[in-house]
Amino acid sequence: MTSRTSIRNDLYELLRLAWPVVLSRLGIMTMGVIDTVVVGRFSTDQLAFQVLGWSVFGVVVNAGIGLVQGTQVMTARHLGEGRPQAVGGVLRRGCVYGFWIGAAFAVPLYLFGREFFEALRLNQDLARGAAGVLSVFALCLPFTIVGTAASLYLEGLSRPKPVMVATWACNLLNLALDLVLVPGAFGFPAMGAQGAAWGTFGARLALMVWLFIHIARMKDARAMGVFAPPVDGKAAAVEQRRIGYGAGASLLVEAAAFGGMSVVAGWIGGLAVAAWGVMINVSAVIFMMPLGLAAATAVLTGRAYGAGNTAAVRRVGLLGFGVAIAVLTGVAVVVLVAARPIAMTFTTDPMLVPIAAGGLALCSLFFVADGLQVVAAQALRARSDIVVPTLSHILSYLVVMGPLAWFLALPMGLGLSGIVWSAFAASILAAGMLIGRFLFLTRKGAA
Repeated sequence: MTSRTSIRNDLYELLRLAWPVVLSRLGIMTMGVIDTVVVGRFSTDQLAFQVLGWSVFGVVVNAGIGLVQGTQVMTARHLGEGRPQAVGGVLRRGCVYGFWIGAAFAVPLYLFGREFFEALRLNQDLARGAAGVLSVFALCLPFTIVGTAASLYLEGLSRPKPVMVATWACNLLNLALDLVLVPGAFGFPAMGAQGAAWGTFGARLALMVWLFIHIARMKDARAMGVFAPPVDGKAAAVEQRRIGYGAGASLLVEAAAFGGMSVVAGWIGGLAVAAWGVMINVSAVIFMMPLGLAAATAVLTGRAYGAGNTAAVRRVGLLGFGVAIAVLTGVAVVVLVAARPIAMTFTTDPMLVPIAAGGLALCSLFFVADGLQVVAAQALRARSDIVVPTLSHILSYLVVMGPLAWFLALPMGLGLSGIVWSAFAASILAAGMLIGRFLFLTRKGAA
């Protein structure tokens, strides 16, 4: 029978690792929120450009982040195997992958953004404005994904605090750039949403450089193999990419599905796009909590899996699920009660505030299920189960959520509420499948 001491120790380690990871993830997403708030208070029209440009960038950057997710898992797994000298090679591979992945995504986004938005049958003004924002976002993709690989490496080492500090410091830089470039100041013209995108560019570049300097200055950097070629062999490189393929496909599907909701909102109208932008930004910030918890769960699961301890794998996973339920239930209550004040943080438009506030209140329904599915997916990948999490996301968010959102929002006439109800249904489906899969695979460790 699992001892209470083991549970307490695992819970302590999970929370110790999770809180700075959660704050780091919140910091990354806060960059987008800062952009949205500054742009939203500048112009509702520019806010629509910001939302549409970010919706495409968010899909691509999430896919890229997923593709380098193996950096975190393999770092933790090598430590569990007692091979710290091999983790530097994991970082080197992750950074190389990240650069080429970012470059491959950036070129078509930069060149064909306007054609893409026009193909979605958005009006000319929306397509042109969104494409200008997207072109700037495209330029920062390579170093955004490389910086993510560096942060995942530090988290895999169970050293997330430097990432947290760097992320929030770069948020201040992003805010300063936004306040100058969006409305225009100190001789700069008013650039609106495109100015906010340049603020993101500067902040993401600074974050990557900061993390590289920190890693190079670690006292045990040489012992960890940071400056040496990889020593863990071809099989480890293949496994690192394989984990990334699964995580990248899952995040691409989920981000694309939610990005597609911006298009559905665009078919409803410009005001609906702006309201959805407020809703998705708040939801995305909240999603960083379970995403950070999922990262901490994956590190501990990967370490236990590397050590061959199935009982610990199950124990850590269940603790991750329990913490996610407790935290997100509380968050959902807060959002439900404070929906209108939250909406007014983003905009003062009297037509937009009630629409966004009503949508936020409804969004609180799916926070718990959405958080559970990401924790379960990361726990499964950490124990080398790659295919099922990807398939579950394809089924839930691509096959179910997309068509259901269109049907409820337009033919059924529910508007933005229909989009939220479709997200709720998809998250419930994904969480149920993934938790069931985890319990099935770890049943031998239940004793």
